[in-house]
This record gives sequence, C-alpha cells and structure tokens, in this order.
Amino acid sequence: MAWFVLARGLFIAAVAYSAHQLQPVAGGVVPNIAFGGVLGALIVALEIRLKNTSVIHILGSLLGGAIGLGAASSIGAALYWANLGDGRVVFLHSLILLALPYLGLVMGARRADWLEPSNLIGLFRAAGPRRRYKILDTSVIIDGRIADICETGFMDGTLVIPQFVLKELQLVADSSDSMKRNRGRRGLDILQKVQKMSGVEVSVSDVDFPDIREVDLKLIELARTLQGKIVTNDFNLNKVAQLRGVEVLNINELANSLKPVVLPGELMRVFILKEGKEYNQGVAYLDDGTMVVVDNARKAIGKTIDVVVTSVLQTTAGKMIFGRFIDPAAAAQAVPAQPSTAVDGRPRPQIPPSAAVAGK
Repeated sequence: MAWFVLARGLFIAAVAYSAHQLQPVAGGVVPNIAFGGVLGALIVALEIRLKNTSVIHILGSLLGGAIGLGAASSIGAALYWANLGDGRVVFLHSLILLALPYLGLVMGARRADWLEPSNLIGLFRAAGPRRRYKILDTSVIIDGRIADICETGFMDGTLVIPQFVLKELQLVADSSDSMKRNRGRRGLDILQKVQKMSGVEVSVSDVDFPDIREVDLKLIELARTLQGKIVTNDFNLNKVAQLRGVEVLNINELANSLKPVVLPGELMRVFILKEGKEYNQGVAYLDDGTMVVVDNARKAIGKTIDVVVTSVLQTTAGKMIFGRFIDPAAAAQAVPAQPSTAVDGRPRPQIPPSAAVAGK
C-alpha cells in the first residue's frame, strides 16, 4: 500500500514539474505548478475509481475507444475536400473526433462480456443446435430410475450435476441413520452408472450461489442461468419451479403416463397376491406397480385368473383398478337347466297344477 502512495505522489510531482517547465498556462510559475498538480490528482482519482473495474471491461473500453478513434480519423481524412477555413467544418471535425471515440469507449465497456473466453470460443464454433441441459436434483438421483431412462436413450442433452447437489448427496451417504446412508450410497452408485453409459453426456457444474442457502432455490437459479430443465421427483420443487418460470421434468409423472390404459369391461389376467380389506376381495399388482382390487377373488389367492375391469380410480399417488372375478364353476351352477318344451317340433302342453293333484 505504501508503494502505491509513493508512486502516486511521484506521478503528481512529475506532472507538476512538466507544467512548470512547459508553461501551458500564462501567469507565472505558481499557476502552472498548481495546474499540473490538479491535473495529476485528477488522473490519480480516475485510477482509484477504476481499481474495482474488471479487466474485461477495461479492455473492452480501450478496444472500443481505439475503434472509435480510428473511425474518426478515417472520416476526417475522407473530408479532405472540405474548406478548413470555415469554422463549421472545423467544428464538425472536432465533433467527430470527440464523439466517435466516446461512443466506442462506452459501447466497448457495456459489451465487454463478449470478450469472455467462453463467448469468444462460441463465436468461432460451428453453428448447430443449442445445447439442452437437464439438471438433476438429489431426489431423482436417489430414486434411481433416471439411470434406466438414460439407458433407453430417451434423456437427450447434457445431464448437469451441480456441486451443491453432490455435497448434499455426500451428507446423506455419511448420515448416522442406516436407511439414509444406504439411500445416499445408492445415489452415488447411480451417478457412477450414468457416467459410464455411452452416449450420455454428464457434466458436473461448479456454479454456486452463496447468497442462497436452500438447495431447491439454487437449482432454480442454475436452471435459469443455463436455460435448462430440472429433473426431479420432488412435488414441492416442481410447483415452485413452475411458478418461477422454470421447466421441470417429473419422473413420477412420466411413470404415471406410461402405465397401461384400461377401460371398464376389458379382461385382464392377473396374479392374486393377497387378501383385500373388504369381504371376499383379492389384491393383485401389475408389472408397473399398479394395484388391482378384485371382488370374489379371495379363494383365488396364489392363482393367475382372468378378471373383468369394473372401474379405474386415478389418485395423486397413482392409479387403482377395480375388477370382478367370475368363477366359471359358480356361474354354471347359478344358471338352471331349462326343461324341454317341444316334442317333435310341436309345443308340449302344460299340465295345470290342479289337474296334477286330481290325477294323484
């Protein structure tokens, strides 16, 4: 710090000495030294003001100012035919020489972000479709179904795993609770499995938002920055992200949409696994986990039977199917044999009950 103070003092003294020697102001030695000292102090004040300015913005300003100065010189040279004795022409030359460098200086500072290395690389990169980012949260990693979806090839784009999500996952894996610890280790195994898949691009992002403490809000801000989508199983994160204008891919909604569609009256073949809550009910499950409640199926526990769908109930937890089992043997007993009413193609006469009694 003392070195900077000494350098600034020497600079102001050098400017004042130059003004004393060259006498730019009429009036003697003291006014020139004062003029040089004030001018040097203003330059030092500008240097202090630019201390917190990024190098990219300074470079952008210098580049813009140089381009503006070059353009002003070119325009001034092109006006060689103008009458330099006219005051209006001289004023136009002066205005061009002042305005264009100023505009270049200001515009260069405002557009200095284009000088970032990532933006410069993007200018020379071959034109192509914009990269699509899918940002994974902790719940969808622990769930594990994301690995199966990636393996089928339905998840395109780049899978982004934020560093703060990895940190949260590591905290779960190091938990003292055995159940949480197993879930965290399962999530780390799933990430390792996804990274080893061919055709799946995985990127670990170091972007963080220190001012935000909640992981869910950090995910939303990262999705805004990357213009990507959040992949999650968290119902609350899904709603908050949609309210903030961020697109969300919910694995649970995807699983519900892929469940088979059944209509009342259709036949289904299911395996009755256990007894239901109501009387004479049996419970079965489809391959996707959908529960099927079957009436009259208590005796068919442990068997695969055909049932008729009676209704379908859609709930927030998923879909439930209700059906009825019609036992062929019971149906045959329930239908009585019809007596023959014709002999040789002619209707058989019916004997009144009174006549039958009289005959006895």
